[in-house]
Amino acid sequence: MKFRRHMPPLRQLRLRFPRLQLPPMERVQAFRWVVWLGISMMAGYVFAVLFVFPAPLFSHHRVVPRVVGLPLAEARRNITDAKLGIIDNGAEPHPTAAVGTVIWQDPPPGVTAPANLRVALVVSSGPPRVPVPDVAQLDVGLARKLITAAGLTVSQVESVQAAVPTGLVMLTRPPAGTTLPPGTRVGLVASRGAPTITVPDVLGLSTNDARTRFEQAGLTLGSVIRRRTTDASPGTIIAQRPGAGTLASPGTIVDIVVARTP
Repeated sequence: MKFRRHMPPLRQLRLRFPRLQLPPMERVQAFRWVVWLGISMMAGYVFAVLFVFPAPLFSHHRVVPRVVGLPLAEARRNITDAKLGIIDNGAEPHPTAAVGTVIWQDPPPGVTAPANLRVALVVSSGPPRVPVPDVAQLDVGLARKLITAAGLTVSQVESVQAAVPTGLVMLTRPPAGTTLPPGTRVGLVASRGAPTITVPDVLGLSTNDARTRFEQAGLTLGSVIRRRTTDASPGTIIAQRPGAGTLASPGTIVDIVVARTP
């Protein structure tokens, strides 16, 4: 027995799907949700491209690397690896950055730039140099304070005999106006007053008597030279240097010449 199936040809077969009928108000709300969803997805993509996974918009563009704080050699290498050029803008003082460290770059890091762009770099030349203040004719105590306030230190105070009131600074070493790194030691040369000791006359005296005279006056006996002569008794002083009556500072050395037997 045979059965016949009553089916239309495939080309006459039409699929029918039920149509979702929404009220007008609900269709407007659904459309708004679709629009907001699309905007949210686009905003998320833009945020990811710009901030999460930044990348150049075009293949021939590069992102400027951050090189501030790096040694100059390493900064040059990073910029070269990014296929960018370099402009050397010299060095400037910096209070904390080590010498040769990059302290400024232009353009700033993260900027998208064409491949032929050149990045300008400025490196640190170290802390600013300090000029030695002029403290001549000032009291030693005040001179110390001024030099310390300038960022330098006083290493030593040397006193010399001079026709300047005692305790006043005559000069600095190095001289005033010399620029030095902060903390450099500066020496002071101060006056201990003008010479006030008159060299006594020891001609005709013995060596021991001359030594006693010099010590009493605050001077020092220096070299003793013996010379043959017939003009003075042997053992007596026939010459001295400095000469008698000369003003000398305390501790000045006086050399003498003593007569000996012809």
